[in-house]
Amino acid sequence: MSVILFVCTGNLCRSPMAAGLLHQRLADEGLDSRHRVISAGVWALDGRPASKDAVVVMAERGIDITHHVAHTLTADDVAEADLILVMSREHAQVLRNTWPQYNWKVHRLSEMAGKRQDIQDPYGARIEEYRKTADVISDYIDRGFQHILELA
Repeated sequence: MSVILFVCTGNLCRSPMAAGLLHQRLADEGLDSRHRVISAGVWALDGRPASKDAVVVMAERGIDITHHVAHTLTADDVAEADLILVMSREHAQVLRNTWPQYNWKVHRLSEMAGKRQDIQDPYGARIEEYRKTADVISDYIDRGFQHILELA
C-alpha cells in the first residue's frame, strides 16, 4: 500500500481538505485500498481539529473530515511516504532542507496538474475563501490524478 502525504503549514485547512478530496477520489475509483492518504503541517498545532470552515466546506462536498487531528510533520512521516504533496514552494523548501535525502518525493500539488503555483492559505478568511481553496485543490487532484497514481 502506498502512502500519499499532504503537507501545509498548520494542518488545519489545506492539507486535511486535500487528503479528504483525494481519499474520496480514490474511493470513487475503487483504489482506496491501495493507497493511504495522510496529512501533516510543518508548524502544526498538534491535536487541534480541522478548522470549522474547512469541515463545513468538505461536508458540502459529502466528505467528512471531523475526525481530523492536526499533526506536526516528522521524519517518520517523510520516510514512510511514497509521495509528498505540498501546498507551497516554501513548504517544499522546508522539506528539502530538512530531509534532502527525500527530495525526489516532494512536489507541489499544482505540479501534478502541470502548474507551478502555490495554493493560498484560507485560514482566518471568510468561508468563501475556503470554498475557493477547495475548488483549486480539487481541480489539481482531478487534473493530476493519473500523475499522482504514477508517482505513488
